[in-house]
Amino acid sequence: MKRKIFAFCAAVSLFSFEGQAQVGTPYIHDPSTIAECEGKYYTFGTGGGGLISEDGWNWHDGAQRPGGGAAPDVLKIGDRYLMIYGATGGGLGGGHNGRILTMWNKTLDPQSPDFRFTDPIEVCSSDGMEDQDAIDPSLLLDPTTGRLWVSYGTYFGTIRLIELDPKTGARMKGNKELDIAIDCEATDLLYRDGWYYLLGTHGTCCDGVNSTYNIVAGRSRSVTGPYLDNIGRDMFHGGGKMVIAAGNRKTGPGHFGRTVIEDGVEVMSCHYEADFDRSGRSVLGILPLVWKNGWPVAGEHIRQGNYAIVSERRGYSLELAVDFIRMEQQRERFWEMDLTKPLEKIPEQTLEEVMGTWPKGEISVRCSDYMFRPHQHWTITPVPEAGGRLTGPLYEIKIEGTNRALTATAGLELTTKEFQGEDAQLWWIEQLTDGTYRILPFSIPGQEGFNTEYCLYSAGDSTPTLAKFDNQTDNSKWSFRNHN
Repeated sequence: MKRKIFAFCAAVSLFSFEGQAQVGTPYIHDPSTIAECEGKYYTFGTGGGGLISEDGWNWHDGAQRPGGGAAPDVLKIGDRYLMIYGATGGGLGGGHNGRILTMWNKTLDPQSPDFRFTDPIEVCSSDGMEDQDAIDPSLLLDPTTGRLWVSYGTYFGTIRLIELDPKTGARMKGNKELDIAIDCEATDLLYRDGWYYLLGTHGTCCDGVNSTYNIVAGRSRSVTGPYLDNIGRDMFHGGGKMVIAAGNRKTGPGHFGRTVIEDGVEVMSCHYEADFDRSGRSVLGILPLVWKNGWPVAGEHIRQGNYAIVSERRGYSLELAVDFIRMEQQRERFWEMDLTKPLEKIPEQTLEEVMGTWPKGEISVRCSDYMFRPHQHWTITPVPEAGGRLTGPLYEIKIEGTNRALTATAGLELTTKEFQGEDAQLWWIEQLTDGTYRILPFSIPGQEGFNTEYCLYSAGDSTPTLAKFDNQTDNSKWSFRNHN
């Protein structure tokens, strides 16, 4: 299982990583919520195709669905997958007469002998004349009731809600559609902590780098609404709180999807209308999903840079376990200050001034008061060629200005030593739903397979170790302070 990732050109790697959404060939428009099937990840888009990923980070084409059309969604119910999509509408072909259809499959793997979609069932339509457009459907299986809901619609009129039978995928008998929002499209429904959230894509699409798509949200105690934003505006009257807008050289985020990894760890998916570093193509984006004051907000992957790594337990900083070297200073007693004397800028302590006092070989780590000293500064660098998963890429974590890397040990402890590209020297850095981060070694020496449980953990105020992640304690959580 042991694997080595060797050094690479940092300048080239930084450019190629920060300009991308997912790696590989993640070109898609109107992606469905990400679905997992037999160890692989799938998302489907407008036109009938879609993307597949073996790890959640590197994506390529190959997903299949019949029917063509636009803006599908997919949801696993029991041991089957329900696919829903718009056959026409959205102004495609010059009109707004649309149909939304559902179909089932036992698997999403097109190479499986069980890969066979059922005949599509029409669940709603629009005639092109009414103030509504049957396109852009999204599925919610209510975890509190087991009822299956669909939101759909575009700027051409209203966003509507209908109910389906979760056993058949057909429209519930006697169900009447309900108007719940305007001034958006490509909606998505989700449930969390007693609230139903309606996420809608606002702005203009399909204009490349000039697309103004962004994603907004409202919430309600009832799935039928009303959906109000953070200042009480109803989405039926144009309200909506911002979830994500353009950034990081990508513009036009739309078609929100939510994936729960585990307690405290969630991601959101979308497409960007244009990636400035990929010829302005529409690409898949997957970001941490943060919940701030009860509202969903797009999080961020840690970028290459120099940081203090701060424990949420007490606010102490991760550092090398070396002697604290005092700085020389010409001090003035505060009661004898000469205010006519010119001020002097005191330089910070440098690595060269203290590195010679450090022990040779491995050095353990501890946590202590942050003093912006060299033994407390870490350079974090993404390693795109090492791979990744839904939550992001792998990283190196080194003492700034050195090749001394944070390393996991077989005894579930931490040390630092010369970076050699070992799996135990690569780290997942995953933003949690509360905005903090967890830091997990990719591999622990002596353990089979890749690590998914043990994270950097504050066993005491000054004692970092490795322990199983627990979202209910700040011992498992860290933040990053950019000191440059």
